Amino acid sequence: MPAQECPIVAIRPEPGLSQTVGNAAGLGLEVAGFPLFEVRPVEWEAPSAQDFDGLLIGSANAIRHGGVQLAQLLDLPVLAVGQVTAELARKAGFVVEVTGKGGLQSVLDDLDDKPRRLLRLSARERIDLIPPQHARIVERTVYESVALPMPDALQDAMKQPAVIVLHSAVAAAHFASECKRVGADMARLRIAAMGARIAAAAGEGWGEVAVSPSVDDGALLALAGKMCKQSAK
Repeated sequence: MPAQECPIVAIRPEPGLSQTVGNAAGLGLEVAGFPLFEVRPVEWEAPSAQDFDGLLIGSANAIRHGGVQLAQLLDLPVLAVGQVTAELARKAGFVVEVTGKGGLQSVLDDLDDKPRRLLRLSARERIDLIPPQHARIVERTVYESVALPMPDALQDAMKQPAVIVLHSAVAAAHFASECKRVGADMARLRIAAMGARIAAAAGEGWGEVAVSPSVDDGALLALAGKMCKQSAK
């Protein structure tokens, strides 16, 4: 494999970080992983499944960290944000009704006109959703992402031009804040964001900010690889 033109860095929490590193290897890319978040479960109580028509799941972490309470909701079909979340829901015993491709809002936008009562299981910090008129959403927090300080090894990796792949708006804002705190040369860094909202959360001052053409790890990594080649010119 030819030498990579610049470092590519991922900061998402585990186990997603290891998945991204593995996906990158399949594309012939090398990604250095520095998790700047730790995902932890929080205590919660599951409402009665009889009060709902489905589960709205925007992250596989809701399944990973939902705990024993999830067993009370297995009769509810899952509306999942994407393939990874859908697969994990099936392994947990759920039936998946919808697998999205463009974010949780698009899952809602594509629903039919049947009235629905949806239970959303999510992180403490979450994207606000606009439900269609025929849907009602009740939210429960089942996990949280705890931000971590930037390690010295990551600061060293960013002393040369690098591409940073960002998977969430929370991660983008935290990474920008940490870069400012440690005095990183942001103009030497290029941001590959999984969506426009994530790019906006990263703010300004970067050498470049580009948005993945789809909400997909493979597409994001392909973008990062292309940006690396452009930075070498």
